[in-house]
Amino acid sequence: MSKNDEAPPMQEQVQQIPISELHPFEGHPFRVVDDEAMTRTVESISQFGVISPLLVRPDPDGGYEIISGHRRCHAAEQVGLETLPVIVREMDDDEAIIAMVDSNLQRETILPSERAWAYKMKLDAIKHQGARTDLTSAQVGPKLSAADKVAAEADDSRTQVKRYIRLTNLIPELMDMVDEKKIAFNPAVELSYLTRDEQSHLLEAMDYAQATPSLSQAQRLKKLSQLKQCTPEAMEILMDEVKKEELAPTVTLPTELLRKYFPKSYTPKQMEDTIIRLLDQWQKSRQRNQSR
Repeated sequence: MSKNDEAPPMQEQVQQIPISELHPFEGHPFRVVDDEAMTRTVESISQFGVISPLLVRPDPDGGYEIISGHRRCHAAEQVGLETLPVIVREMDDDEAIIAMVDSNLQRETILPSERAWAYKMKLDAIKHQGARTDLTSAQVGPKLSAADKVAAEADDSRTQVKRYIRLTNLIPELMDMVDEKKIAFNPAVELSYLTRDEQSHLLEAMDYAQATPSLSQAQRLKKLSQLKQCTPEAMEILMDEVKKEELAPTVTLPTELLRKYFPKSYTPKQMEDTIIRLLDQWQKSRQRNQSR
C-alpha cells in the first residue's frame, strides 16, 4: 500500500451512554455546585440538550469515569436526561489526570483551592510519566521541568504555579477562607509554611483578634515558625496588632484620572500642591459655615 493509500486515522465515535453508568473522576478537585452558572447550564441543556460530548474512560470496576463534563452531567441529571453523548477513550491514570485538569482549567471562574489542587495533580502526573525535574542537560541543552510544563500549558508563570501548589499545604479551614476571600492569596502562601498544628492555633488567634493576617503579619508568622517560636501566645500577640493600613489609611488617585483637571504642562508636584491648596480652601469654607 502506498502512502497515498494509507487509511486515515480512526475518528473517535460519540456514543450515547446511560447517566447511571457515569461516575465522577476520583479525587476530582473542581466543585460542582448549584450556582448561577449551573442554573444557566441547566436551562441550556433543557432547551438544546447536551451539545458537547463528555470525555470518559472505561472503569475496570464497571461503568465509566468522567474525565471532562462533570457539570454537564450534573445539569443533565437535573433536567431528567437518561443518556448522554460521550467519547470513550482508553487512558492510564496520568493521562486521565492531565486531560481532566486541562479541560477544567478552561472554565471562567476557578477557586484558588481548585487551581491549587489541579496544578498539584497535573505536576505529580507529569513527574510520574517520567518528566525531567532538572532544568538543564549537558547533552541536549535546556529541558522543561514538570513545573515549567504545567505553567506553559496553563498560561501561567512557573513561580505562580508553585505558589498555588503551596496552598495545598493549608488546612481545610484556612483554604476555605482563601476561597471566600477572607484571606488574600499572598498572605495565604506565607501561611502555608506553618505546620498544621500552628495553622490550627492560628485559627484561634484570628478568632481572638477578630482579624485575618496581613501580608506583613503572615511573613512574620512564617519567620516565627522557622525559628520554632510560633506559639499560640505569640500568634495572639501578633494578630492583636492594629494593622498599618488601619493606623495610616492612604488614598491613591491615578495620575491619568487627575490629568483632565490640569494643564498638560503641570508636573505631578504642581498637581499635588494645587490639590492641597484647594483642600485647604474647602476646609476653611466648611469651618466658616459651621461657625455661623
